[in-house]
Amino acid sequence: MAAYVSVYLQSLQYAWPMLSLILCATAQVAPAHSQRPNIVIMYVDDMGWGDLPSQGATGWSMPNLDRLQDQGTRFTQFYVAQPVCSASRAALLTGCYPNRLGIHGALWPTAPHGISTDETTMAELLHDEGYATAVFGKWHLGTQPMFLPPNHGFDEYLGIPYSNDMWPGHPERPKKWPPLPLIEGTETVQNIDTLDGQAPLTRVFTERAVDFIDRHAGDAEPFFLYVPHPQPHVPLARSDAFAGRSSQGWYGDVMQEIDWSMGEIMSALDRHDIADNTLVIFASDNGPWLSYGDHAGGVANLREGKGTTFEGGVRVPCIARWPGHVPEGHINDVHWMTIDMLPTVAGIVGAGSPELPIDGRDAIDVLTSKPGAGPPKDHYLFYYRDNELQAIRSGRWKMHLPHTYRSLEGRLGGTGGVPTKYNYGMAQPLALYDLEIDPAESIDVQHAHPVVMTRMLALAQAARADLGDSLTKMPGPGRRAPGRIPETQ
Repeated sequence: MAAYVSVYLQSLQYAWPMLSLILCATAQVAPAHSQRPNIVIMYVDDMGWGDLPSQGATGWSMPNLDRLQDQGTRFTQFYVAQPVCSASRAALLTGCYPNRLGIHGALWPTAPHGISTDETTMAELLHDEGYATAVFGKWHLGTQPMFLPPNHGFDEYLGIPYSNDMWPGHPERPKKWPPLPLIEGTETVQNIDTLDGQAPLTRVFTERAVDFIDRHAGDAEPFFLYVPHPQPHVPLARSDAFAGRSSQGWYGDVMQEIDWSMGEIMSALDRHDIADNTLVIFASDNGPWLSYGDHAGGVANLREGKGTTFEGGVRVPCIARWPGHVPEGHINDVHWMTIDMLPTVAGIVGAGSPELPIDGRDAIDVLTSKPGAGPPKDHYLFYYRDNELQAIRSGRWKMHLPHTYRSLEGRLGGTGGVPTKYNYGMAQPLALYDLEIDPAESIDVQHAHPVVMTRMLALAQAARADLGDSLTKMPGPGRRAPGRIPETQ
């Protein structure tokens, strides 16, 4: 632990001159921000829709997220583009369906590909507009230096390049993975091979986020801070200060430390009197990994979880606060998706569109709960695995196309960090669900709504003509190649 802290402090050495100037100038008035807001996105890993206390969670408290939603809006039908790590993050940062970018699944440590330099990330868009940019946490869009955040618009990066279970401590694949690298910029500063080594990560990433705010709060230009915490993805890890803090156990302790993290960031914004000019968004990258049982979250009344395109896999918690723009204490049931984040941010800051086509749309009317505002897109696609078109949502309707999926079949998940085995051969037939009355996707109503089915099937054919569909052997001319390390091109 001492060595870890030493590395962390060394990584902050470049900040001391600026911090000294700030401390010496406390009697001076800091330059006013432009009207463009700061943007903070906290994107946690594997938190279920039902893990917010306001959405049914028990066994832990989250007072800071409660305060965030009291001062902002909770979105009850916010979606990720795919129910898995890398693909979900690609969608958030580029405004594209991840399969359009050649990104699917969770990239392994040895993956020869990652996000292409041809794609425009949210960080690049904002950096071009004068924003200071930073990411502290889990990246998972490629391991090689060419794929890491400093080469995709971020001024600063401290984090892990992929999921925290891709290491020697994996309960099902022991010794398959190398030690988990902690990377500063593009250089590994520590290899983590014990759970104790993961324990400080939420705290360290939070401290770096607060330090970034402290250093940029008085700048003439705004900042973009992206905090993709590796938790509550297994293996669960929390600092000693949160051990035993919840009544639920490990998972509850982790949730309370995540809540503490948001509280520290909110306090930093308040301390510098910039909260009113900061858009804060909290969300999760996909639903919970249900096979881990007491080390996983919950989905309330939704169906299935991570690794499926049912609501429990793709509908996630989302809260936004932006005083004067996002209504306080509001609940918004309009559905939208991570692919809408980039064009929404572009509209807010007055930036142009990325050079290459994107799939998302400006959702400012939803974000601000404009009266009468509906979804920014007519329909949303849910691809999974290697380009399988599995489901489509349009209005109140969600159509599932025939595919196989994994399920516990009603069995309980594992205990103590060891998972229960899934049945990967579950068959989902063609079906139509009315999500307004059946969010559990339990009653197929396709025969009662033939006109809706005809329209939905036409949407599927249009999607296949653009992005393809490996289930129907359609290639997808609209897909773009991911970035590849030179020897694999």
